[in-house]
Amino acid sequence: MKNYDVIVVGGGPAGLFAAGFAARKGAKVLLLEKNPHCGAKILITGKGRCNVTHSEDDPRKFVEHFGRNGKALLTALYAFGVKDVVSFFEEQGVPLKIERGGRIFPDKGEAKDVQKAVIAFARDAGVEMRTSCTVKKLLVEDDIIKALETTAGAFSADNIIVATGGLSYPETGCTGDGYAWAKACGHRVVKPEAALVPVKLNDAWTAEVSNFNLKNVRISLCVDGKKVDERFGEAFFTRAGIGGPIILDMSSRIRDELKKGEVKLLLDLKPAVATELFDKRLQRELAEQSNQEFGTSLGGLLPRDMIPVFLRLVGIDPKKKCHSVTKVERQRLLKLFKELELSVSSCAGFRKAIITSGGVSLKDIDMRSMRSKRVKNLFFAGEMIDLDGPTGGFNLQECWSTGYLAGISAAEA
Repeated sequence: MKNYDVIVVGGGPAGLFAAGFAARKGAKVLLLEKNPHCGAKILITGKGRCNVTHSEDDPRKFVEHFGRNGKALLTALYAFGVKDVVSFFEEQGVPLKIERGGRIFPDKGEAKDVQKAVIAFARDAGVEMRTSCTVKKLLVEDDIIKALETTAGAFSADNIIVATGGLSYPETGCTGDGYAWAKACGHRVVKPEAALVPVKLNDAWTAEVSNFNLKNVRISLCVDGKKVDERFGEAFFTRAGIGGPIILDMSSRIRDELKKGEVKLLLDLKPAVATELFDKRLQRELAEQSNQEFGTSLGGLLPRDMIPVFLRLVGIDPKKKCHSVTKVERQRLLKLFKELELSVSSCAGFRKAIITSGGVSLKDIDMRSMRSKRVKNLFFAGEMIDLDGPTGGFNLQECWSTGYLAGISAAEA
């Protein structure tokens, strides 16, 4: 049985970083990946462009985006933060650029360039990589992992890093193996749930305007008639409902609120204009087109594809002359623009999830080193830890940071 200083299980962003930086510290490192290639999930992040990190480089402000558990990430961020990620990729020949909302992407490349860069980094550092190699079991004795049983035989190491990811995008190999191993070793696992997912609606008309881009809109989350959250930004309709950045970021809250009662979303298509002012604009539009049919009057207010849906929802005869539209009818139209009601049926599952919420409890991890508090030579990194942030590069930064910290800690242990 071949022995190593460090074995990393999982060849995603956190695993590749952990392996590469452990090797740079002089450790003899083996990386085991069940897929034919490492970094499969990197290829699908940011719609194939890879949102590498976020421009918020103040660690204390950065962790605020992670909610309840955010402060636990501070040590890892101070060890390897946003500026370190930017410098790393520039050194690897993948310069980055900041785009709208502070999202950082490859300047001229795509996700595949990020994948290639990280794999090359680990390989150049001296990491031995075994792909298409599935870990079947961790052999634990006296709170120490003695060996790993795999489809390529048994391997042992002084320290083991598990970075197998969560349950999102199972086609990339994320099947929750790490959770099962953690539980078997006595770790507490916070129930994994799909996070950053599209939302399914009861409103069938969204299929008619699927992929219709909603820029600079406001969406409010209402539970049993009470507004509990709202976001401003970009969204889009899908065949089954609604998606996009602000929906993804609100999806975990929506999922939780669905367990309590009826959930609706209120879509404000004109958030920059107060309701009273927009009502005056509607009156002006109708007056200027006084003798035209109502069905032809919305071209200056809505994209063409959205007009048929609005005409049905508002319930005004399209052939009715604009001067004949009543105040009650105009108020219905106003409500569609400022509070278009969407009825939520459910949230999408892991196949549509960008990340997993939940995972190995932080109570069982020393977040100063990423070492397990239950097994002496076990470390964790990446998405399988109970940390999850919003869209915008926050979750990949968590992978880079925890992977780095786990790697150097395991190499020095």
